[in-house]
Amino acid sequence: QVQLVESGGGSVQAGGSLRLSCAASGRTFSRDGMAWFRRAGGKEREFVAAISWNSDWTYYTDSVKGRFTISRDNAKNTVYLQMNSLKPEDTAVYFCAADVMSIGSRAAADYDYWGQGTQVTVSS
Repeated sequence: QVQLVESGGGSVQAGGSLRLSCAASGRTFSRDGMAWFRRAGGKEREFVAAISWNSDWTYYTDSVKGRFTISRDNAKNTVYLQMNSLKPEDTAVYFCAADVMSIGSRAAADYDYWGQGTQVTVSS
């Protein structure tokens, strides 16, 4: 069974940091584009960051550039999202996703596998 399991969410004050992890199992994701999306209460799912299979290419939504860093460890079948200088508007459920045998993209429809999400809450 293919699974993506996120961890590392929690509650922090504004200006704090969190590191999310997404552990994949059931197949190797080393040739897949990986991404993080988020959904805040009552809002549409939003693209956050993506990374190509070999880490040569990364892309971020404007609101997190300079604060968030996506990375991956293919040997561990794991992708990470380091989040610094967190703001209350970053509060959301964060999901990781895999774009099978592709570079990854900003479009949620391109992704084949999704995790269940992890809650991030940033208080002011």
